[in-house]
Amino acid sequence: MPVMNTNHHPDLAALTTPRLLLDEARMDHNIQRMQRRLDELGVAFRPHVKTTKCVDIARRQAAAGARGITVSTLMEARVFHAAGFDDILYAVAIAPARLDEALELARRGCRLTLVVASVQAAEMVAAHGRAQGHVHDVVIEIDTDGHRAGLKPDDAALPATARALTVVERGGARLKGVMTHAGSSYGLDQRDALIRLAEQERAGCVAAAQRLRDCGLTCDVVSVGSTPTALAAMNLDGVTEVRAGVYVFFDLVMAGTGVCRTDDIALSVLTTVIGHRVDTGWLVTDSGWMAMSRDRGTQRQAVDHGYGLVCDLAGTPIPGLSFAEANQEHGVLHWQGDPGTDLVARFPVGTLLRMLPNHACATGAQHGQYTVIDASAAPVATWERFRGW
Repeated sequence: MPVMNTNHHPDLAALTTPRLLLDEARMDHNIQRMQRRLDELGVAFRPHVKTTKCVDIARRQAAAGARGITVSTLMEARVFHAAGFDDILYAVAIAPARLDEALELARRGCRLTLVVASVQAAEMVAAHGRAQGHVHDVVIEIDTDGHRAGLKPDDAALPATARALTVVERGGARLKGVMTHAGSSYGLDQRDALIRLAEQERAGCVAAAQRLRDCGLTCDVVSVGSTPTALAAMNLDGVTEVRAGVYVFFDLVMAGTGVCRTDDIALSVLTTVIGHRVDTGWLVTDSGWMAMSRDRGTQRQAVDHGYGLVCDLAGTPIPGLSFAEANQEHGVLHWQGDPGTDLVARFPVGTLLRMLPNHACATGAQHGQYTVIDASAAPVATWERFRGW
């Protein structure tokens, strides 16, 4: 299982690049901020661990007060269950071919909850459970913002989907409740708009739950969440739990929505200057899109950071230097500052820089471990990060 290695203390200059850096103090601050906010609102917090895919970090979240975890892959469910996390919501509508894997986890003692978003899927899950002599715990996905998947709160198919999970004499599945995700929050940048969407998310999911209760069905779980709406919500009446993931690191997209500052971002990629194009004002680095990902999420925001925000080793943005282009293993930084600057002298080959990511989930997915740094940017540990489905 992934473990913390506290015996690895090299200086940043001795590290090979590209390398994923994690600012421990910023991360801990972000964890405490979210947990404190949801405690104030009186609702349980079930963090989404897809962002980190790291047992060490999930343990920090649990220590802060989180109850259970959310995953997006059965690989995550297997790894975290083996590490002692037994209350897991698999928050992606399950594919038929994955049901046997889900059953195996449940038979190992994992309290795994599955998601469906249609009558057909509900019937499929229930039939699988009956055939295997097992009762799957299931929530129904509700679409509260037209962003991705799920049934609308007033969809005619909602009661039928729930009933397919609650036919006692047939068995195979048990309805636990409803869940939603306000993914469209990533496209907002005004607090008033985020507050309105958080209320829309809450009200829609609560309405779906009440509709099922009015049909005589049990609906104990009402689960909502995205990082922006979790931090913007003013009222969570009727909600039993909130889910959020990227808050643990934050990123440039989150900064663009206004829910964090650039200096809250805990994740960065250490990179080395490996060349120059003096005629075009370019610096070439060893961190292309394989290190940063191709995510250009800030392209739709007020400030487009290209493939990431260029910072010095202390994590301070460097004015005039933009991460404008990326090839597979080459980053191309464009100098837009004083045209008289000697780039070779200011940023000689071997210069180390840090790149803040557009999307922490996508950038993290390019790497197999975190080099944890303290407030002085000194490496203090290595934490493993796993991949796969």
